Amino acid sequence: MTRDVKEIFAGEAPPAPAALAAKVRTLAPSMTRSMQRVAEAVAADPAGCAALTVTGLAELTGTSEATVVRTARLLGYPGYRDLRLALAGLAAQQQSGRAPAVTADIAVDDPIADVVAKLAYDEQQTLADTAAGLDMAQLSAAVGALAAARRIDIYGQGASGLVAQDLAQKLLRIGLIAHAHSDPHLAVTNAVQLRAKDVAISITHSGSTGDVIEPLRVAFEHGATTVAITGRPDGPVTQYADHILTTSTARESELRPAAMSSRTSQLLVVDCLFVGVAQRTYATAAPALSASYEALAHRHSPRGRAR
Repeated sequence: MTRDVKEIFAGEAPPAPAALAAKVRTLAPSMTRSMQRVAEAVAADPAGCAALTVTGLAELTGTSEATVVRTARLLGYPGYRDLRLALAGLAAQQQSGRAPAVTADIAVDDPIADVVAKLAYDEQQTLADTAAGLDMAQLSAAVGALAAARRIDIYGQGASGLVAQDLAQKLLRIGLIAHAHSDPHLAVTNAVQLRAKDVAISITHSGSTGDVIEPLRVAFEHGATTVAITGRPDGPVTQYADHILTTSTARESELRPAAMSSRTSQLLVVDCLFVGVAQRTYATAAPALSASYEALAHRHSPRGRAR
């Protein structure tokens, strides 16, 4: 099974104006250079581009009218007219709100207070972009598969491995059988055992981490329902994913590597999955969660601590 960007976003409603910038950040790496110029132009100056005809935007970006139309469609709009309407809406929103006081760029000599403010702003933007770009149908389908799963395997490496562990621990506490695998060999040998009523999840910001793609492929080929949580909806991992949950692709800098921003967006998706599953399985999840709290309560009590 293979999927390209057009298939991933086929049938979706055009993104709301507020989601346009997030869509550009997510899809830009997979675009041709000429399409990137169009996408970057509309994201940088929505008001100015909204006033341009398709010919005008093509001339501004040094591309062709066909490239402008293709870019609009890739971003989720039926045509350029729909993209212009979204740009006008985004420009109106920006003019009515206050511009952020800080940027996400952190300098070596920034005071720690500025670092905190910049990181907080960038984290907020990452979360907002991820929420805006999440496909609710895909999320709901993934939640349904997890809620009914006999067994859940989760694959992740590095920072994504920490997110995989977080999801596994959450699911275990509501009574589901879930395991996080950071060892690629162990991940594959476990994936071989998965069947139709099982779920396998790969978490990879780049979408091209071989150590999480391989076990997902094996799980997919053995009939398990597969889910990819990735910042690249066109990445190789999505070839073996029944459901794709896209995270924000935030800007990377020397002092703030991609692992930090990707983890923020991945944790949001993980929390959405967990809460959704807890809702679907509330009759069993609530008692299981209460039991886990009770089992650990003595460890948080001064009287229960070893002397």
